Amino acid sequence: MNFSRRETLALGLGAAAMGFMPFRVNAAVEDSIAAFTGGAEAGEGGLTLTAPEIAENGNTVPIGVDAPGAVAILVLASGNPTPGVAEFKFGEMAASQAASTRIRLAGTQDVLAIAKMADGSFVKASSTVKVTIGGCGG
Repeated sequence: MNFSRRETLALGLGAAAMGFMPFRVNAAVEDSIAAFTGGAEAGEGGLTLTAPEIAENGNTVPIGVDAPGAVAILVLASGNPTPGVAEFKFGEMAASQAASTRIRLAGTQDVLAIAKMADGSFVKASSTVKVTIGGCGG
C-alpha cells in the first residue's frame, strides 16, 4: 500500500490528535472537580456510590449516591464527551442526603461522586463501570 505525502501527514496528525484526546477529557473532569471544590482536596469515606460493575447497555445505567450530612453531591462520568452528569443539592429540611438516577455512559469508564459536607469538607468515591454497548453514540 502506497501513501502520498499528504496522506501520511494527515494520518500522522490524526494519530497525534487522538493521543491528546484523553488529556482533554481528563482536564474537563479535573476542571469540574476544581470548580465544585474550589480547589480543596477531597478525602475518602462518608460517601457511598452505588453503580453496577457491568452495564449491558450504556444508555441507561442506574446509579445511587448517599452521603449523610452532605449539602451537595456532584456526579461525573470521566469517559463521556461531557463528563458532568448530575449535581444534587440538599436543603436543611431534607430527610436524607441520597439520590438515585439513571445515566448514560459512552463506554467503560469511572463514575466519580464528590460530596460537599455541611462542615465545608469534601469527600469522594468512584466506581468503574464496564459497558458492553456504549450509550453516547458508541
